[in-house]
Amino acid sequence: MLLEKLKAKEEYNNYQEDLAFAKELNILRNDFYYKMIAAKNTELVDFLYKPLDVVSGDAYTAREIDKNRTFYLVVDGMGKGLSASLTAMIMTSFINHLIDKMKMYDSFSLDILIQESMEYMRPILLEEESVAIDYILMDSAYSTMEYAKFAMPVMLLQNENNEIIRIKSNNPPLSKYVTDYKISTYKTNGISKFLFYSDGVVENTVDEDKTYADFIEDDFLSSYTGEDLKNKLFQRIETQEDDITLIFINILDLKNTLIETKSFNTSLHDVDIASEWYSNLLEHVTTDVKSAYNAGLVFTELYMNAYEHGNLGITAFEKNSLLENDIYFDTLLEKEKDCTKKITVQVNKVKYGADTYIITQISDEGEGFDTQLLSQIFRNSRTFNGRGVFVSRKNSWGIYYNQRGNSVLYLNKV
Repeated sequence: MLLEKLKAKEEYNNYQEDLAFAKELNILRNDFYYKMIAAKNTELVDFLYKPLDVVSGDAYTAREIDKNRTFYLVVDGMGKGLSASLTAMIMTSFINHLIDKMKMYDSFSLDILIQESMEYMRPILLEEESVAIDYILMDSAYSTMEYAKFAMPVMLLQNENNEIIRIKSNNPPLSKYVTDYKISTYKTNGISKFLFYSDGVVENTVDEDKTYADFIEDDFLSSYTGEDLKNKLFQRIETQEDDITLIFINILDLKNTLIETKSFNTSLHDVDIASEWYSNLLEHVTTDVKSAYNAGLVFTELYMNAYEHGNLGITAFEKNSLLENDIYFDTLLEKEKDCTKKITVQVNKVKYGADTYIITQISDEGEGFDTQLLSQIFRNSRTFNGRGVFVSRKNSWGIYYNQRGNSVLYLNKV
């Protein structure tokens, strides 16, 4: 009887923890989940959010303000546990609410956002409590970054000469008694990478007398993608000691690194032609059989998505129904007869340090889809319905859709 009660209590606690973490993810708000920023340049934004416990003292937000401006927030509540988590989540939730209102009336202001959120939080904070925060606004049209850093670790930027620029905090930690703040501006012309992160990243012990702060600049410099940096980080730290949050932004050069571009008709026949063309291209790029196989596997999945879901407009629900009735391929052949839309493939080759990356972009002329749906797909594997994207994510160094959802870019290290 006692064992049954303990089991029931454990199941209930697990259920509550799952709900709490799901709520945290809803509060965070990431407008760039599996999405590239395709404005003046093509930017890839990668995130690592790894709480030490179910309730996290860290929080972040990534919001698209308009076609040129993006806003990033990193919050680190003082200490650990429920109090720090409540502070981080309350602040993040309120800031996202403000952003939603500002976007609704096309009146976004970083100055007002900071002022209003500070005013809102002051009565909530305890006497001895403080919060570290990064408010960051990127504007690709004017190549500027406005920021207000409240006792956060230095942000790292890398320029085209592979030099690291360190930007320190320009404000003290937020507390009940902080009313003034400073917003600074940095010109981002010639910057190729950005890294924003909480102190849980750099204060983690690596050796007896070192922390990851001793290695982060070198690892950032040698990492072309966010996945590269994540791998380096977890190779160095044996045990995670605090909540970890980081945002990695890479601005791609897709003009000077292009090696092939080709358009194909929307037909099953051209699906085979495109796969053979891509396979032959990879043979001239790499002798690594495994890397070539992985890149080819991703190409097959995403190209087929562009063909059936993009240009032919077949939904996942319709596909399942057609397969159950054994008329799937007959329907494809019938639909493609009147389809004049094209599928375009662009391939870039980037040499970075000792590594070579193939960047492939597949674009169709369909209506696209809301990429935020992917966040629901990957959070709930029990109702998973997106095999192509899942396989592509597992076999590449990152996949990213455009705003419309009719163009997908992925990277492979070869």
